[in-house]
Amino acid sequence: MGSEKSQDIDDLRLFHTAEHPCGYWPQRIARDLVMDPRDPQLPRWYPQALQWGFRRSGDIVYRPHCQGCRACVAVRIPVMRFRPDRSQRRCLARNADVVTRVLPPERTPEQLALYQRYLGARHRNGGMDDHGPSEFDQFLTGRWSNGRFIELRDPGSDGPGPLLAVAVTDVVPGALSAVYTFFDPDQARRGLGTLAVLRQLQWAAEQGHPHLYLGYWIKGHPKMDYKRRFRPLEGFNGRNWRDMDAGEST
Repeated sequence: MGSEKSQDIDDLRLFHTAEHPCGYWPQRIARDLVMDPRDPQLPRWYPQALQWGFRRSGDIVYRPHCQGCRACVAVRIPVMRFRPDRSQRRCLARNADVVTRVLPPERTPEQLALYQRYLGARHRNGGMDDHGPSEFDQFLTGRWSNGRFIELRDPGSDGPGPLLAVAVTDVVPGALSAVYTFFDPDQARRGLGTLAVLRQLQWAAEQGHPHLYLGYWIKGHPKMDYKRRFRPLEGFNGRNWRDMDAGEST
């Protein structure tokens, strides 16, 4: 490790948040380790932060750091080794005509309307269902991240049809990071959440990115259960990444 890199690490500032109710298990108390959001070097540190098990939410780069609990496991998919299982192949076939568009992270009225419908159906009374344009921008775009909006649309007769889903995706050297996905709550049977990950994997492969980060997996949590279906899946144990076998992720 060179002296310049050592100095950079010495200059990196991390903070603990105050304790707060866990967003996944409300009966538990949580706190996070957060990189200094005022650090002008944060965009440069972000790719490394993903490798250290951190995640981005708006302009905040954080990692759960709860006393006595290690339930949140950062996970990623090794893109070139991934093979869809039978259920995922059915999802791809069922949605074969869905149009994918990769766009700059610029909010449109159609995206905002879908986001609000999704929150109203999936997170009612969860503190997010009153999000408007400013909350959309703050949560999903951020000021410094290199993100994209991956739109999934029904095919139209004269061009792309109605918007079905948006996968907010960060692009960093060597990886994509799935930040957030929202979709039409009336189209749940189509498996749009799974489709969004599969299309992100396809884009990552086309661009030569080795990994797709999926954020955190929590054993036994119903909203995180879908992540264990993507195999192979790598988990971060606090020191390094390693394959999670079927016994660990079920």
